[in-house]
Amino acid sequence: MPELPEVEIVCRGLNAFASGQFIEGVTVLRPQTFAYPPFPAPLNLEGLQFGAWRRRGKYLLGELLKDGVSAGSLGVHLRMTGQLLWVPSNEPGAKHTKVCFHCRGGRDLRFIDIRTFGKLWRLPAGVAPEEMISGLKTLGPEPWAESFTPQFLEKRLHNSRRPIKTALLDQRLVAGLGNIYADEVLFQTHLHPLTPANRLTSAQTEALHRQIQQTLERAIGAGGTTFSDFRGVTGINGNYGGQAWVYGRRGEPCRICGATIERLKIGGRSSHFCPHCQPPKGQTPALC
Repeated sequence: MPELPEVEIVCRGLNAFASGQFIEGVTVLRPQTFAYPPFPAPLNLEGLQFGAWRRRGKYLLGELLKDGVSAGSLGVHLRMTGQLLWVPSNEPGAKHTKVCFHCRGGRDLRFIDIRTFGKLWRLPAGVAPEEMISGLKTLGPEPWAESFTPQFLEKRLHNSRRPIKTALLDQRLVAGLGNIYADEVLFQTHLHPLTPANRLTSAQTEALHRQIQQTLERAIGAGGTTFSDFRGVTGINGNYGGQAWVYGRRGEPCRICGATIERLKIGGRSSHFCPHCQPPKGQTPALC
């Protein structure tokens, strides 16, 4: 699933290429892709202009303009395999294209989704995305928000006995962090993924906070991670996967100590770690 760095890369690409473009028509090949409005309600997008795009957690939110005045917004969640590609209109359609926005000047913004879990929302003017998109209502702070401090993180983890890996995946704690980068953050802070969240010291919490920010910044700088389906809006793969410390490297040597990277499952999610750099502290994980 695309995580914060990948969604941020897509957001920047949309602002570079799609922002300011006029929508001449829309082809909806899978009506269920629109979570709102329900099919067959009209989308009323023809003649509108894409404004600025922003990211909130793993959501993309784009302004829609009519004569420079707000005409609502477009919400997007890529989920597992969603892609937004900016391509020439005469380029053959990809097999799994679900929605195509035909723009002036012979370009299309195409939403492609192999697994069909991705969702779009066409929100009317005067309606905040948080009012209509339920997932936005419970999001925690952004990793670089002023409210996301080491003290905030320590307070939220203090009463949780969950494994720290599980806690980091909770979008109410910090918005946008997912499976890939949670593994990377825990490696950088020398924390075993099964460590109870409330066992972290203040120093460990400060290191965790710092690495959340730094790891995500590095991943954005590398263009995100492409292990299977992620692409930027121009179709370019992300490069972070080639420099990952542990994620996706089961059976390979640790880049620091040479020990073999292992994998375990926590709450149904795979977790990659180095048993030497991230000692289990007495716990015996069930390897998978």
